[in-house]
Amino acid sequence: MEHSFKLVDVFGTDPFTGNPLAVVADAEGLDTDAMQRITRWLNLSETSFLLPPTVPEADYRVRIFTLTHELPFAGHPTLGTCHAWLEAGGKPKRDGVIVQECGAGPVAIRQDGERLAFAAPPLIRGGAPSEAEIAEVAAVLRIDRGAIVDAQWADNGPGWIAVMLESAEAVLAIEPVGQYHRHIDIGVVGPHAPGGEVAFELRAVFPGPGGGMIEDPVTGSLNASVGQWLFDSGRVQAPYVAAQGTRLGRTGRVQVSRDADGQVWVGGRTVTLVSGEARA
Repeated sequence: MEHSFKLVDVFGTDPFTGNPLAVVADAEGLDTDAMQRITRWLNLSETSFLLPPTVPEADYRVRIFTLTHELPFAGHPTLGTCHAWLEAGGKPKRDGVIVQECGAGPVAIRQDGERLAFAAPPLIRGGAPSEAEIAEVAAVLRIDRGAIVDAQWADNGPGWIAVMLESAEAVLAIEPVGQYHRHIDIGVVGPHAPGGEVAFELRAVFPGPGGGMIEDPVTGSLNASVGQWLFDSGRVQAPYVAAQGTRLGRTGRVQVSRDADGQVWVGGRTVTLVSGEARA
């Protein structure tokens, strides 16, 4: 069976500078094992599968897979899947708002010029990690515990534990361990000097299959939960831009804002770079 297939660059400043997403359309004939097998073969951080919605308020449904498991929600797959759905002629039921159905429930997406932005979902787990959990993160990152200024559970699906360092330079200097024995999703954030193009630098690291550490180029889910943390803690009051992927040679740029109702929105550029048919 053939399925429409797209490779979408998400959060980049130019083609091939963001985080690539594979989107497989018309995926009704694929079961979970087939979706996982396709994702592993493509070897991208995530692959998404477009399906008809099962709830009346949604415009489409998506299943999102990493190399090892399915996620209830992820950020760059949300924007990339929405981009592919719109590009294929999808028409939202509500003017100006697209509603995605995923494992975490309905997610609102809005168009903002050439960018798409999703509404950050509620956290599955928040609050302060234990001292033992923070010490484990420090060990994985190979930094002193004292270098961590603050820490927060920032789990909106993938399972992020976020730590703040004193500066963007400190974030970029991190050299994590090469292997780790259990799965742990770590987000690292540090402020840039005021007045620059971007306000914060982020990195996202986690063990892949076999325990080898992977760094994700640009991570919407992490930026969403970190944005909620920064706004709720009073560290930021106005919209800001975050950079991610710098150590990987990417120029990811994530627009983070909060509206009058307190909803955090996470946006960026999306562009299709490859399209065709996939046989599965």
